[in-house]
Amino acid sequence: MEAPIEKENYSKRQVLSILGVIVMGSFVTILNQTLMSTALPSIMKEFSITTTQGQWLTTAYMLINGIMIPISAYLVGRFTTRQLYLFAMLFFSLGTFVAAISTQYWMLIGGRMIQAVGAGIVLPLQMIVILYMYPIEKRGYAMGIIGLAMNFAPAIGPTFSGWVVQNFEWNRLFYFILPIALIDIIIALFVMKNVGEVSRPKLDYVSVIYSTLGFGGLLFGFSNASSNPFFSMMVLLPLVVGAVSLILLVKRCNKSAFPLLDFAVFRYKGYRTSILISFVITAGMFGSILLIPIYLQTIRGFSPMTSGMVLLPGSILMAVMSPITGRLFDNYGAKKLAAFGLVLITAATAAFGFIDLETPIATIVLLQMVRTLGFSTTLMPLQTAAFNAVPMGLVSHASAMFNTQRQLAGSLGTALFVVIMTIVSQATATNGQVTLLADLAGFRAVFIIVGLFSLIALIMTLLMKEERGAVGIIDAE
Repeated sequence: MEAPIEKENYSKRQVLSILGVIVMGSFVTILNQTLMSTALPSIMKEFSITTTQGQWLTTAYMLINGIMIPISAYLVGRFTTRQLYLFAMLFFSLGTFVAAISTQYWMLIGGRMIQAVGAGIVLPLQMIVILYMYPIEKRGYAMGIIGLAMNFAPAIGPTFSGWVVQNFEWNRLFYFILPIALIDIIIALFVMKNVGEVSRPKLDYVSVIYSTLGFGGLLFGFSNASSNPFFSMMVLLPLVVGAVSLILLVKRCNKSAFPLLDFAVFRYKGYRTSILISFVITAGMFGSILLIPIYLQTIRGFSPMTSGMVLLPGSILMAVMSPITGRLFDNYGAKKLAAFGLVLITAATAAFGFIDLETPIATIVLLQMVRTLGFSTTLMPLQTAAFNAVPMGLVSHASAMFNTQRQLAGSLGTALFVVIMTIVSQATATNGQVTLLADLAGFRAVFIIVGLFSLIALIMTLLMKEERGAVGIIDAE
C-alpha cells in the first residue's frame, strides 16, 4: 500500500466553513438536475418541440456530466482545490445564466451543457475534499452532511419546479438558482482552502477520447433503451462503442505512468465490494423514482402534483437521516447499517410487487418511506466505506469512478426497468390491447425483480468483512 499523503491542519472553523461551501455547491448543482422533468411540458410548448427533442435537455446534461466526472481525477491532480472549485461553480453559473436568458432551444441546450461541465467537477471534488479534511473515524459524519444536500435537493426539486412553472415562466427556475450559485462563489473566495497536493500529471488525450466514447456511449445507449428497441442502432451501436472504448481505456490506463483513471482502486476488496453493492441499489432506486410516478399518474390517474407529494415524505426522510446515518457509521461501520437498510429495501420493494388498483395512497407513501429509510442507511455508508478502503493517493480516482458508476447505474436502472415493464405489459395485454391491469402487471414485475436484486445485495453485504471499529470495510487487496 502506498504511503498516505500528509494532511494540513485546519481549525474547526475552517473545516466547517469549507464544508458549508461544498454543501451549498452540491445542493444547487443537484437541485438543477431535478428541475427539467416537471418544466419540460412548458418548455416543449414554448419552443414547439417534440418529447424526443425535449428529452435532450436531460440527456445532453447527463452525457456531459458523465464525461466530466472521469476526467475530474486528472483535474484534481493538475489544479488546486480552490482553483478547481471556483472554476466549476463559475462554469455552472455561466451555464445557468445562458439557460435563463435562452430565447432559442439551442441556447437552452447549450446552457444545460455548460452547467453540466461545472456540476461534473463539483460532485467528485466534494468527496475528495471531505476525505482529505476528516480523519477516517469522522468521515461518516462529514459524508452524512454532504448526503443531506445530495438527498434534500432531489426531494424538493420536482415540487419546487412545479410551483415555479405553475406561477411563473419556466426560465425563472434558473433565475432562482443563479443567486445561490453566485453567493456560494463569493463565500468560496474567502473561505475555500487548498486541500491535498498538486502532482501536475500529464493528460493522456487518447485516454480522454476513450473515456468520452466509453462512458458517453454507455450512458447514451442506456438512455435510448427506454424509448427504442434494444437491438436498434440507437441503442446497440452506442453500447458496443462504449463497451469497446472502455476496454481500450482500461488497457491504456494500466500501462500509463499518468493514467487518466487509475484502475488500481479495484485491487482493494473493500472498494470492489462496496461499489458493486452500491451499483445494484442505485439502479433500483433510480428505476423506482421513474416508475412510481408512472403507476400513480398513468395507472391510477392521479395528477403530477399528487404523485410528487407521494414521493416527498420519503425523500425528506432520506435527507434528514443522512447526517444521523453518518454518525452511526462512525460508531458501527458500514456492514451493520447497510444490512439493516437492505432488509428494509428488500421488504418494501417486494411489497410494491403486490399492490393493485385499489391500494390506498397512504400505503404507497409508507412503503416508499420504508424504502428511502433503507437507502439512507445503505448508500452513504457504502460510499464512505469504499473510500476508506483505498489509500489517500488514490482517492481522486476512487471518487471519479464511484460517481461515474452512479451515473451508469441510474441510467441502466431506468432503461432496464422501463423495458421490463413494457415487455410484461404487452405480454399480458388483452386481445392486443394494453389495459390498466396489463400495465399494473408490468409495474409489479419490475418491483419483484428489483426486490430480488436487493436480496442479492443483502447477501453480499452479510458476507462482507469489516474491521472492528468505524473505519469501514477491510482494505486488504
